[in-house]
Amino acid sequence: MKTIKPLFRFMLLFISIICSTSIINAQTSTTNFKEIKGKVVDSKTNDPLIFTDLVIAGSNISTITNSDGEFLLKIPNSIEDATLTISRLGYEKKEILISSLENNVKIELLQALTELNPIEIATYNDAKKLLRATLKNKSAVYNNENTLMTAFYRETIKKRRRNASLSEAVVQIHKRPYNTFRKDGIELVKSRKNTNYNKLDTIAVKLQGGPFSNLYTDIIKYPEFIFTDEDIDLYDFSFDESTQINQNMVYVINFKQKPNIATPLYYGKLYIDSESLALTNAVYSLNVENKELSSQMYIRKKPRKVDVYPTEANYRVNYRTQNGKWHYAYSNISLTIKVNWKGKLFNSVYTLNSEMAITDWEISDTKYAKVRENILRPTTVMVDEASGFSDPEFWGEYNIIEPEKSIESAIKKIQRQLKRT
Repeated sequence: MKTIKPLFRFMLLFISIICSTSIINAQTSTTNFKEIKGKVVDSKTNDPLIFTDLVIAGSNISTITNSDGEFLLKIPNSIEDATLTISRLGYEKKEILISSLENNVKIELLQALTELNPIEIATYNDAKKLLRATLKNKSAVYNNENTLMTAFYRETIKKRRRNASLSEAVVQIHKRPYNTFRKDGIELVKSRKNTNYNKLDTIAVKLQGGPFSNLYTDIIKYPEFIFTDEDIDLYDFSFDESTQINQNMVYVINFKQKPNIATPLYYGKLYIDSESLALTNAVYSLNVENKELSSQMYIRKKPRKVDVYPTEANYRVNYRTQNGKWHYAYSNISLTIKVNWKGKLFNSVYTLNSEMAITDWEISDTKYAKVRENILRPTTVMVDEASGFSDPEFWGEYNIIEPEKSIESAIKKIQRQLKRT
């Protein structure tokens, strides 16, 4: 039977056996910067536009809107006269002078009218061939230099709708060229985490992999997790209605596993730039109909008297282009699991979510951190370190993903608890 590598693993542990180690938090000095908060919405419906890119022109400083369409961007005073570029799949790009922006700004984007050239459609009338061309073309359109990327990472665990665990970190990614098979590396800059074990009852859910899980959603760099040459033939592909990003036409490909394949595979949409054939976005999910097989993909460790299986597993990865070369920019993973204790009437439902956004980057041959403790590994499990929540300036000049309302409420609650201790 065909087996595939999971993009996401977790462990279920009895709370009594949980142990933790300390996290080293590198301190950063605060520099002068302008902080802008705002919201990006559809110009007609006023609906929030999630996963919208905001990039400072002439630099690699960037952020992305959260699930409420909100953003927070820290802009060095030295480039305050620059232009902010706002772009999203299916919408027209917008440019605004940073000097004209005020706090709590509302930015409206117009939906793009899409008309794909009939000649371009005729060129690729086979969706599978287009995907193969995209994967083969990565050396030409993706960054082929060693890159040092600064990223913000957040992971949450909810029991039903209530937050039980929140982890946040700034990391540096040693991104290897796309035309090599060398693996990327990650080192920790600073982090904070808080877990309310009372909300987790007698079970603690821990995510394994940390930022690596999100990094592995980079389909172009890591096709082995979803689209190897062999795996592609296990899927059916078809064209969907085309769309647009940054005034460029984008092919949309639907994919799903063939009906005769028993192994859980993925289904979703791929967005491919019609000119460069670069993958710009991918939104997909795992087929979890087979509970036993899909459970084996995600669970690394669990108590014997517990049945655990995923009910949803959703993924998103976004790419961004700079100077004609594309690179990984953002990814989001959301996994819902059901936990059944044998012999008990009721079950528990947990939602595990992690996201990572590139906020700055530079071409660099910098080697790994000299401090061994700062190097993260694919088996990393982030540990509890709540002290950072008491400091309102904890992140300093680092750009982060603006927390959605439920996370913001959780942070405020943690801060109140720390004040009482």
